[in-house]
Amino acid sequence: MMIRRRFIGSAALFGVAGIMGFAMRPKKKSLLHHVFFWLKNPQSEADRQQLITGLKTLAGIPTIRQIHVGVLASTEKREVVDTSWDVSELMFFDDEAGQKIYQDHPIHQDFIKNCSHLWEKVVVYDAIDV
Repeated sequence: MMIRRRFIGSAALFGVAGIMGFAMRPKKKSLLHHVFFWLKNPQSEADRQQLITGLKTLAGIPTIRQIHVGVLASTEKREVVDTSWDVSELMFFDDEAGQKIYQDHPIHQDFIKNCSHLWEKVVVYDAIDV
């Protein structure tokens, strides 16, 4: 009976230590890569669709954990909301290394080669979890 109690006590202690060790490990800090595009011909639906189609090809890059391609929402107009852009993409990466792989990846390079003639301006915001 005493051996069993010692075993249960030891198992409980190791279990708590394992949980504490897991909880105390530094969490990976995800990187968010948000890009805004201003089209050369903002009235051209064909240009907008070509850019959107090109952006969606980027989902094939393995280090992208999630991608969202969007256009302006018809939300309330407020002074703090920038509505001057045409198309955006938001990507989530595990870390900065994953974002670097994306930058150099052939799919991304092909996207730039095939679609850069569509935009006149690009602004990028990169953020990391705190």
